[in-house]
Amino acid sequence: MYRAFALKAVGAGVSLDDLAALLALSKNTTIRLEPTEAGNRVFLDGSDVTAQLREPEVTDGASRVSVHPQIRTWMVRLQQQLGEAGGVVMEGRDIGTVVFPNADVKIFLDAAPEVRGLRRYDQMTPSAAAEVQPEAVVRELRARDERDRNRADSPLKPAVDAVLVDSTQMTLEEVVARAEAIVEEKLGASKTA
Repeated sequence: MYRAFALKAVGAGVSLDDLAALLALSKNTTIRLEPTEAGNRVFLDGSDVTAQLREPEVTDGASRVSVHPQIRTWMVRLQQQLGEAGGVVMEGRDIGTVVFPNADVKIFLDAAPEVRGLRRYDQMTPSAAAEVQPEAVVRELRARDERDRNRADSPLKPAVDAVLVDSTQMTLEEVVARAEAIVEEKLGASKTA
């Protein structure tokens, strides 16, 4: 969702550091997620922008707009509305600490920056990947992590009750299996309690 808003700001020529302009832009922004078997499709003001969200400029922009507490407050409200009825799976850098601090299950998924950077590079569209070296993606990811860990509002950190999963040496299938086991263990325990 932050990526979609950053995409809109970049497309509108709004500085990602200009809070007043970003707040004005947010007033005329709708972001909708549509779940599919392949993952969420993201609609920005009615247009499917899913394919554009992993572009380097958008990734960097998402981190930059997220440092503004007023933008975070707006976005948290949107995310909480999505999860009002429960039964949702959400991911994000403050989902377990700020957006849903009382979630039934929290997993903090991490990996070494080099591995995460290469995974991000592999997710890029061919045209975007042709314009950037994998090392640059890793550098940008490290900068984003640093910015997000040190922001005053909702810093990147695991919730105290989150299960930490380091996926550095894991395949996607192993990560999914581990997450499923954690959910079964947590929800099974709560059903018997």
